[in-house]
Amino acid sequence: MTVTRLFPILRTNDLPRLVTFYERAFSASVEYRYEHEGRAVYVALAVGGGTIGIGYEPEVSPGDPVAIWLYVDDVDSAYSRATDAGATSVADPDDMPWGERVAQVRDPDGTLLHLGSAA
Repeated sequence: MTVTRLFPILRTNDLPRLVTFYERAFSASVEYRYEHEGRAVYVALAVGGGTIGIGYEPEVSPGDPVAIWLYVDDVDSAYSRATDAGATSVADPDDMPWGERVAQVRDPDGTLLHLGSAA
């Protein structure tokens, strides 16, 4: 068996808000949208070279079930865009001892996002 593709699926009770956040913060674009009874219940977003799925689940609690690492070309700019789009700052951009520049934010549902690039 070979894994050919892997992507996270975020669960939210406010699909439009979370999709808009990723579009504004990281220039994500909708690759696929599934609707049930006239309502979007799943969206796949292209983000850089990867994909993030976002599924509507009305009873889900926001929080820490997943963290996502996004490699970006400019951590400071990505951090500013994310916070301007509604993310909450966890850690300002900083140079790490292992040679990367990293910041942390939480998206509007509380998912932890690591923003990293080579220092």
